[in-house]
Amino acid sequence: MKSALDIGGMSCAACAARIERAVKKVEGVNNVNVNFAMQKLTFEYADDQTLNKVKQTIEKIGYKVLEKNLLSAITLGIGGMSCAACSARVEKVLKKLAGIKEASVNLATQKATITFDSNATNIDEIKNAVTKAGYVPLDICDISADKKEIAEKREIKALWRKFIVSCIFALPLLYIAMAPMIKWIVLPFPAALAPMHFPLVYALTELAFVIPIIICGNEFYRIGFKNLFKAAPNMDSLIAVGTTAAIIYSVYNIFQIIFGNLNAVDSLYFETAGIIITLILLGKSLEALSKGRTSQALKKLMALAPKTAIILENGMQKEIPLQDLKCGDIVVVKPGAKIAADGTITDGASAVDESMLTGESMACEKKAGDKVFAATINTSGLFYFKAQKVGKETALAQIIKLVEDAQGSKAPIARMADIVSGYFVPIVCAIAFVSALIWFIAANAGWAALPAGKSALEFSLTIFISVLVIACPCALGLATPTAIMVATGKGAQLGILIKSGAALETAHKINMIVFDKTGTITEGKPEVTDIIAVNEIDKKYLLQVGASAEKGSEHPLAQAVVKAAVKEGLLFFEIKNFIAISGKGIRANVDGMEVLAGNKKLMQENDISLDALNAVSNEIERQAKTPLYFAFDGHLAGIIAVADTIKKSSPKAIELLRKLKIGIAMITGDNFATALAIAKQVKIDKVLAEVLPQDKAMEVKKLQAQGYKVAMVGDGINDAPALAQADIGIAIGNGTDIAIESADIVLMHNNLEDVAGAIALSKQTILIIKENLFWAFGYNVLGIPIAAGILYLFGGPLLNPIFAAAAMSLSSVSVLTNALRLKRFNFKGE
Repeated sequence: MKSALDIGGMSCAACAARIERAVKKVEGVNNVNVNFAMQKLTFEYADDQTLNKVKQTIEKIGYKVLEKNLLSAITLGIGGMSCAACSARVEKVLKKLAGIKEASVNLATQKATITFDSNATNIDEIKNAVTKAGYVPLDICDISADKKEIAEKREIKALWRKFIVSCIFALPLLYIAMAPMIKWIVLPFPAALAPMHFPLVYALTELAFVIPIIICGNEFYRIGFKNLFKAAPNMDSLIAVGTTAAIIYSVYNIFQIIFGNLNAVDSLYFETAGIIITLILLGKSLEALSKGRTSQALKKLMALAPKTAIILENGMQKEIPLQDLKCGDIVVVKPGAKIAADGTITDGASAVDESMLTGESMACEKKAGDKVFAATINTSGLFYFKAQKVGKETALAQIIKLVEDAQGSKAPIARMADIVSGYFVPIVCAIAFVSALIWFIAANAGWAALPAGKSALEFSLTIFISVLVIACPCALGLATPTAIMVATGKGAQLGILIKSGAALETAHKINMIVFDKTGTITEGKPEVTDIIAVNEIDKKYLLQVGASAEKGSEHPLAQAVVKAAVKEGLLFFEIKNFIAISGKGIRANVDGMEVLAGNKKLMQENDISLDALNAVSNEIERQAKTPLYFAFDGHLAGIIAVADTIKKSSPKAIELLRKLKIGIAMITGDNFATALAIAKQVKIDKVLAEVLPQDKAMEVKKLQAQGYKVAMVGDGINDAPALAQADIGIAIGNGTDIAIESADIVLMHNNLEDVAGAIALSKQTILIIKENLFWAFGYNVLGIPIAAGILYLFGGPLLNPIFAAAAMSLSSVSVLTNALRLKRFNFKGE
């Protein structure tokens, strides 16, 4: 379970760090994160008791939990759902509970995602509500990936076994029922079963054959009638009512034969019930098989983690199961082995294959002090590392969690299908009853001609069964979530992490993409290229003072100046009164002088004359370099020019986006001339330059006001508000945590071509969802009237219930098969 608490009393980052440390010590708590800016604590916890301990811990160390917004989120597995009507019922029941803020039930993943107010309700009440509705709540945390896969295989095996057994009895049953009726060819048939001579034996033989089939399909009756009696019928209810009607009518006719009405042998419908159940079992088996394939990408991610780890204990190597690995353990990694956790190398060196995280095929050289990540592969040397993040806290586990959350979420496009699913089964039952009644009255009144050999009751019974059996709420329920499951899984394989179904849907509408410059279009690793000093100031002294002042800044350009000074072997002066001026530069006292360092705007605001270097700065900007101005005691001291190389993937990414007919803009705090020079290199027409960090979101808002659906691509802390403001925020995987947290899509491979890939994947997914919904709605809109006898009314054929069952079985399979086409998605921009 996940919770977000508003915290009162935090006054600085040290407070946030203290709360984080204290909460991490509470047993049963994972993934603790305190956001000082938002005054919020997020964490995962085991149960309500643990949640109370967390609150007590916060109060104990002197802070307050603000109860006004005590929201928790939980994901529950839901057992017993067989169709869209089931998921709609569970969702309806959950939303009626007091304190439930949001509830979403996904038929494809068999999960419910619930956001609730911990002050108004708790997990036990939620589980009780699910149980009362007739379904089984399952704790996701208790289901390991291996257990889940075993359970899925067991379910598929059981369904196939039931289908095979029912098939063994259904085929001879169909033969016994049909062979005597076929006049144009003489089929071999046992004389002892001849219906005209031994009608009772014939009828009892059919009954004997249908009983094992009913046993194989007992779940349809058990679940179907239970939901029917609870006034919440589902697909199982339709099958149960339809086949039960056929069986009861057939048993009634057996008694008619016993009491002397031998003609009743022509009114047996055991084979209809038997074949319907067999075909439905076939459909369920194929559906389970296809469902398993939709989550294959996630299973592959889960399989990346090693099963065991070798740790050092009292100087001896010991192999332990992965779940027993703890933070602080020293782990031994041998050549060719997978790394068991996230941590820092303490001894040794090697090359590590991190392609599963970064997409880079070349192994990265690692030495003591470097970070390593779980599931990456040690290609050569032996090294030791200290485990710092284990289990659910590793980068791999976070990726898996993100994909699972996305697969469990719903896209807005599914809203209509969800609404229809809630009313679908009761409406179908009403249509079946009304159409059967109308045909019964019409036949008895002589208004409608009956098929040869059928009575009015038999004819109306055929209509009733056909309507119930052909209706398929499953196809409606699976149309959207299966496509989202396959798409998010495929995206993860390609290094594109899509956080929700809503993000996946919105991405296909994007018609304007705004790229941040530094670290997104460029490498984000600027280097000093030129040092121009004035007033007889020594270049090295300018660099020394400038680097000393910039040492307090985290800006990439400032760090480039610091690196240049280190490379020259210069000593740093002590700095005092350091002030960072957002979007402009810094002010500090260095070597007895007041030093200003930053852009042209900062100099102009402080009345620093730039005339001496105007021509030089213009030339620097024309070369796509950024001039950093330095002033000592109110006088211009010089310029240090910094250049950042463009990523190799940037020009190609822009070209691919143009092919998708998407507008492109670049946003930066850099001066207009430098920004324009870089934009020309990658062929971007729209440039938003000299934008302060706090104004980036406003620029995005302006584009939205012009009617654009905007995606923002960035990697830094100052991009977070713009990422949140955009219709879709896309973060680069090697960016800051806050940027990744604010984004809807994360690109793990740091390759801008994946921006186009994400948009193309969204477009393809929405196309498949629309096809699925068209098929699911179209099938039912056409199929139900045909089953109700609309064609027969105009002289056409009457739909046999057996063919209705076959059509229903294949409808959900066809939706799943269509969704699986996304597994072949491979965007090349062609």
